[in-house]
Amino acid sequence: MIERRPLGALLAHFILIVGIVIVAFPIYYTFVASTLTTQQIMAPPMPLVPGGHFIENYGGAFAGVATIGGVGVDRLLLNTLVVALAIACGKIVISILSAFAIVFFSFPGRMFFFWMIFITLMLPVEVRILPTYQVIVDLGLIDTYTGLTLPLMASATATFLFRQFFLTIPDELVEAARIDGAGPMRFFRDILLPLSYTNIAALFVILFIYGWTQYLWPLLITNDNNMNTIIIGLRKMISFVDADTQWNLIMAITILAMLPPIAVVVFMQRWFVKGLVETEK
Repeated sequence: MIERRPLGALLAHFILIVGIVIVAFPIYYTFVASTLTTQQIMAPPMPLVPGGHFIENYGGAFAGVATIGGVGVDRLLLNTLVVALAIACGKIVISILSAFAIVFFSFPGRMFFFWMIFITLMLPVEVRILPTYQVIVDLGLIDTYTGLTLPLMASATATFLFRQFFLTIPDELVEAARIDGAGPMRFFRDILLPLSYTNIAALFVILFIYGWTQYLWPLLITNDNNMNTIIIGLRKMISFVDADTQWNLIMAITILAMLPPIAVVVFMQRWFVKGLVETEK
């Protein structure tokens, strides 16, 4: 029996609404700014209702980024999409294969290698930035998609999560697959991979956003404006003098930059939640 508490429900909904307003207001404010002129944005107080320059600003956003070495926002979005997809897919492929080898293969030093992978959680890109950058330079990967994505593909967190899930696979299922004549890769493809779909979906959402919002590594590894990501492009559009900054175009491009990760979260929300909360497959 569920006890109904109107006051508690009302308080919970009030807190939820306040939380939504706090999170959503900066995004709404950015959208409003993207429909105004720069003069309206710079003249306080800025209006809280959308202006009449929506088509002008969003249409000009694609041409306005020409101030960044002649590179359009479509190219910047394409670069960011390639980087985000490559990082997310690369991390998942490497992590799931690593976890598969650690859990289902017996070889000397298996746990040692696992803990070596796990310890790398304490060594983020910022800590190993100099040696990683030197390796990329020596390999001639500056201003390439490979240089942008390859150093960010390894993921100890994803490997650990896949390992923990694989440990829940019953031994009877492994024995049944072996009796049926399934080799390691067939067992992985026909049994483990379908069981891991929700985990993969949840990790893909997290890793896609991680790749989309990268700033430090793309800033270091790109010299050519054609290889910039949308985050770097936005930063280059901001001048030290407010009067020289086209804030209306920057706000419009900011909204455009937020749409792909939002779309990924919205369309994969059901799989994302299942991958986080389901413990039994």
